[in-house]
Amino acid sequence: MPFALERTGLEEGRIQELLYSAGGLLRTLGWAGPNGQLYQSGTKKFQEVVGFSGHIFKMSPELLKEGLVCLDCSCGKSYLAFVLNYLLREMYGLKATFYGVDTSDVLIERCRTMATLLGYENMSFWQGRTCEFVPPTNVDTVLALHACDTATDEAIAKGIQLGARYIMVVPCCQNQIRGQIRSPQPLERLTEFGLLRYRFADLLTEAIRAQVLRGAGYYVEMHEIVPPTVTPKNLVLTARKTRSSKKGVGGYKELSNLLGVHSPLEGLLPGLFGGDKD
Repeated sequence: MPFALERTGLEEGRIQELLYSAGGLLRTLGWAGPNGQLYQSGTKKFQEVVGFSGHIFKMSPELLKEGLVCLDCSCGKSYLAFVLNYLLREMYGLKATFYGVDTSDVLIERCRTMATLLGYENMSFWQGRTCEFVPPTNVDTVLALHACDTATDEAIAKGIQLGARYIMVVPCCQNQIRGQIRSPQPLERLTEFGLLRYRFADLLTEAIRAQVLRGAGYYVEMHEIVPPTVTPKNLVLTARKTRSSKKGVGGYKELSNLLGVHSPLEGLLPGLFGGDKD
């Protein structure tokens, strides 16, 4: 019996229980063997997906509605979308629509095969870059789990362009900003140390992304989806579209001018940056 729609949020422990009982899903995703036992090699990704899924249900319960449309950017094997689809179908009795996009034709074909095996006709997958993808319908939520480097920026830009109600991304590597941090700049006594520059660049990259999302009219929060012992790449940026008008990218420009760095989002969102008056 599906839960009533007014029930919002699923605890991570409950999500784990549900997935452990879904032997067919875990085997199809390659996480478990014939007996349903989770492979040790799949434990880390399993925890990441469970943590991200729990966060999504916690932060966006109002999206639990018939006709929900989700876009999974740089989806890879699309573990996150398959798990969310299962939970929405089994626990809430909802038939959402999922689009997945990735540059790898091999991974896209694998996703299509898995969707067929699971009978998930509500999932479609396209090969290509996120920034070039045009969804056939309006999108409610844009997701990205460990989309490498500028692929996370493409997911954020696509969500803004589509006017998605929610944009949730768990970034991976952040090479673009790191390579731009040069002397002289006000924090060079911090960034002259390699390890500190590396960690600072990660924080700066996420701060920059948050400022761009704010400028585009989103309320932004940051959380951890799993403990750092599971993965240090555990930060999720959650952006919820507000009714207020766009604020402009003045906050971004302050950081950019202070440290002499520029985000790929400038090129991905020319309308937002070109129209800023700050």
